[in-house]
Amino acid sequence: MQDLLSMLHAIRRPTLLMRAARIGAEDYRRSVHLPRLLGYGVLPRHGAALLKLIELEADLNSQRTGGDTSYSLIKHVDVLIAMLGEARVLRASQAA
Repeated sequence: MQDLLSMLHAIRRPTLLMRAARIGAEDYRRSVHLPRLLGYGVLPRHGAALLKLIELEADLNSQRTGGDTSYSLIKHVDVLIAMLGEARVLRASQAA
C-alpha cells in the first residue's frame, strides 16, 4: 500500500484548481479549516486527517468529472487547501 504522501503526489487535477489550492495553503490553519471540513470535535492526527481529506476530495472530483449539479468548486478548493496544508505538516514532522 502506498504511503499517504505518495498517494497525494499521484493525484492529478487541473492546473488552475491546484494553483488556487497552493495559494490558499499558505494561509492554512488547521484549527479553523479542519473542523469545517471533517466535523467539529477532537481533531484527528495529521495522517488520519489527510486520509479523510483524500477520500473527500476523490468524491468531489468524481462529482466534478461526472457533471454532478451538486458539485461545489469552493468546497473542492477548500479540501485541496487542507490536503496540501496537512501534507506540509506531515512532511515536516517526518523530517524532524
